[in-house]
Amino acid sequence: MAKKAGKRITLARKGVDVDKNYDLAEAVKLLKERATAKFDETIEIAMNLGVDPRHADQMVRGVVNLPNGTGRTVRVAVFARGDKADEARAAGADIVGAEDLVETVQKGEIDFDRCIATPDMMPLVGRLGKVLGPRGMMPNPKVGTVTTDVAGAVKASKGGAVEFRVEKAGIIHAGVGKASFESTALVENIRAFADAVVKAKPTGAKGVYLKRIAVSSTMGPGLKVEVASLTPAS
Repeated sequence: MAKKAGKRITLARKGVDVDKNYDLAEAVKLLKERATAKFDETIEIAMNLGVDPRHADQMVRGVVNLPNGTGRTVRVAVFARGDKADEARAAGADIVGAEDLVETVQKGEIDFDRCIATPDMMPLVGRLGKVLGPRGMMPNPKVGTVTTDVAGAVKASKGGAVEFRVEKAGIIHAGVGKASFESTALVENIRAFADAVVKAKPTGAKGVYLKRIAVSSTMGPGLKVEVASLTPAS
């Protein structure tokens, strides 16, 4: 016997057509109206792409700086020495270290959300692949987390940089703001994220690239979005 939905969930779903493809602005409006949890719900996007990430030439990954931030407090760890370590601290990094930080992470003590490293530290950080890799936190030059500009990377991470990477089923998902954001800010963030994913289209992708898009709040219903509405009207 199927479990009956709770009162709050039932109310959140009221007036929503789960089969309809909504205009982005309308979808955001509906999500905000239904985000009634006792905390500031995260607004999330899921994009079903026409790729098979098992093939190297169809991998999609990158980073995007959301124009209105994520609304999250992001704890940043930096692997660096000397002047670069000082730059990271001055830029607001929460944790800075070298061999000592490697040992801490190897013990499973990961008190951060995003990880940055200078290029000279990668032989050390490479030992952490089995720990950081499954969490999607391994520093990578393709997304700007292996860099000599540690101050810029820390500030970007703190200010709304979001990494994305396609999963096995060809789906990318990410948090793009909070329900407390103005609707226009959420629309801008979602369009910026979608634009970055489009620009990251791999050479091996054939046919329709953006197949299906949906947005949701942490505790609310998922709404399908008309793909064309992700592009601002000219």
